[in-house]
Formats: sequence, C-alpha cells, structure tokens
Amino acid sequence: MTMPKEKLSSEDSTFLNICIDVLNYAESQDYEGFSKFDACNSPFVKAITFNNKWLRGGSLLFVNKFPFNIRSLLGVQKSKNPKGMALFAQAYFNLYQVTKNDEFLRKGKWCVDWLIKNPSEGYSGLCWGYNFDWQSRAFFAPKYLPNCVVTVFVGETLIKAYELSKDETYLKLAQNIAKFLLIDLPIIYEDDETKCVAYVPSKVSSIVLNINALVGAFLAKLWKYSKIGDYLIQARKLIQFVIDHRTNYDAWYYTFPPGDSIIRHDNYHTGGILDAILEYMQYTKNYDLENIHLSGLKYYRNNLFLENGAPKWMNDQVYPFDIHGSAQGIITFCKASKFNPEYGNFASKIAEWTIKNLYNHNEGYFYYQQGKFFKHKFTLMRWCNAWMCKALSELLLMRHEGINSYEN
Repeated sequence: MTMPKEKLSSEDSTFLNICIDVLNYAESQDYEGFSKFDACNSPFVKAITFNNKWLRGGSLLFVNKFPFNIRSLLGVQKSKNPKGMALFAQAYFNLYQVTKNDEFLRKGKWCVDWLIKNPSEGYSGLCWGYNFDWQSRAFFAPKYLPNCVVTVFVGETLIKAYELSKDETYLKLAQNIAKFLLIDLPIIYEDDETKCVAYVPSKVSSIVLNINALVGAFLAKLWKYSKIGDYLIQARKLIQFVIDHRTNYDAWYYTFPPGDSIIRHDNYHTGGILDAILEYMQYTKNYDLENIHLSGLKYYRNNLFLENGAPKWMNDQVYPFDIHGSAQGIITFCKASKFNPEYGNFASKIAEWTIKNLYNHNEGYFYYQQGKFFKHKFTLMRWCNAWMCKALSELLLMRHEGINSYEN
C-alpha cells in the first residue's frame, strides 16, 4: 500500500511511510495481536487465580511489568481487539482524506464491516467489549462484555464513515449505539444539570470520569447529524459532570473520588478528556467551556510531557514512557494546534521522539514502553500500533489539510 509523495516534505514522507508500514504489518497479522490486559485469557492464569479479584489483578500487573512478553508461554492467543479495529479504521479514513487514495477508504470500510458483524449481543443497542477477561479495581468484565469506551470508539468510527460517505446506514448504526449508552449503562448520578454513567452495564463501585466525557462528545456528534434533541441534552449533562469534577488547576483524576484508583493525573486519560471537551464544543457550536479547555491543555503540556516530547506516565512520575501516551499526545496537540501553532509543532516533536525511541524499523511496529532501566521490546496490536497509526494519521491531517479545525 503506497501513495504518491511528490507533495510531501521529507519529514511528512517519513511519518506517512511509517504509518503505512505499521498498517501493512497489522494487515499481515489479520489485525490480530496481544493486548495489554489479556493475561486472564491464559488457561494457566485462570487456573491459579480461582476467580479471585486480587489474584486476577495481580496477574495482569505481573505480565505487564515483566521485561519480556510471556503471553505466548502462558497460552494467551492473539485475536482482534474491537477498539483496535476502530482505531485502524479511523487511521485509514484519515489517510484517505490526506491522499484521496481509494485503497485507504476501502480498507477502513473493511474494518468497519468487521465491527458491524461482531458486536456483543443481548442489549438494547449495538455495543462492543474487549477481547479478554478484564479485572479492574472496580469490576470484573468477562470477555466481550460491552463497555462504553469500546462502544464509543466504534461509534466515532461510524460517524467518521458517515462524514466521508454520507451513507445514512452508518448514521443509523451510530444511533443504535446510543440506545446502549442511554438505556443499558447504569446511571450512577443524575440531576438537572449533570449526569454520570457506569463503565459497563452492571453495578460498579467507582465513577470513572473520562468515560463520561467520551459518551458526551459522541452524543454531541450524533446530535449534529440527527438533530435529536435528547442527544444534546444528555451530551451536555455528561460533559458538565466532568467539568464539575476537575481540580482547581483544571486537571482530572481518573476516578471520583480520586482515592478509588491508583491512577492520578495520567497522560492518556487526561488527553482524552481534553479532546472530548473540544469535540463537544466543535459539534454543538457552544464554546462556553473554551477557557477551561485551554487551561487544561496548558496543564497537560507542562505536567505530562518532557521538553523533548517524551510522554510522562503521570504528573508526578516520569517513567515508564508509554506508547499510548505518545499517541494521545500527538492527537491532542494536533487538535489544539488551532489555538496555538506551537501545539502542532509539539505534536511533531512527540512523533519524532517516539519514532526514534519506540519504533522497530525492521519489523514495522511500535514497542510498548521505555522504562528507566530497560525497554519493553514487544508490540501490542491495539495499545501500540492501532493508537500510533491513528496518531500519525491525525498528524498528517493537521499538517496538510487543516481538517482538525476549531470550526468543525
């Protein structure tokens, strides 16, 4: 899969070539790979954890911290991750916008078709979950139990497909997804102005802030094209809940209350919240949150990245440098370049640092993490490659067509 390069700078040709190489690598693997939290798919891990929450969580932590990828040794099988498929589709669609190469559009639609054919079943609307048993501190999610994060990422992809093709089928499918988000997800809190939903369609013990921002932004996009008033009402209430639970320096903890998670102000969840707030404003044309968004961007830039573009793990912890943090930073600062061109320059700097430190040029994939003393020289299909394809494609969009403008 190639494209003409006569209009590209040397730097942009590098970004494009790497994005294409990684997409080709993913396609060669049929988009199947290991996931960060898939250790519980191991029959050995299942046998020794005895359905115990803490043993399952400990197993996930052990496998993620181990210097080498031991998943094959534990009997974990590679498979397609629905969230990864959505990210790959978005990357293809972005490259199509940049290049007008129909092959990218075709491959993006192929990923979307796979998602449409492989939802979770038994709910009010279309929905998707992870391809592994997942233990968090707040809940246990069996393989393919739908959750709002994976489902929203698929919904965003369907809206992108609709924007490119104007095929009403994609919009109708996205509206079907809204049924799951608005009917099946338990409401943890709601008043006249705000609303908070659960991560999964079952009782949970913690409020996760970023998921409410994601759902709110998705419903705002859906409202723009459907003009169904309830989508706009629900979008604002969800976004407002997140706004109301920021710190006095315009940052967000992962959970509320903060002590419900060991995650503090981390890199990629912070970036995701900022993107959701921006997209809410873009699609509703309501910019009353602009100052909060800009203040949050400043915090993100100053506290979650080093000057050379390396992504910090958390605001108070430098290592490990995680590939997901790199990808999220590129995406967020590309979107923020409308406010200040230096954000766009910094997105390029993050990409350059990541390619230098976390890219395998021979194999065409990205590594997982760079620790203080060693590097995790293995790849995870969704966590590493899908996210970086999405990020590099966003960078090319910003640099060549200015599609990520404030006025959507």
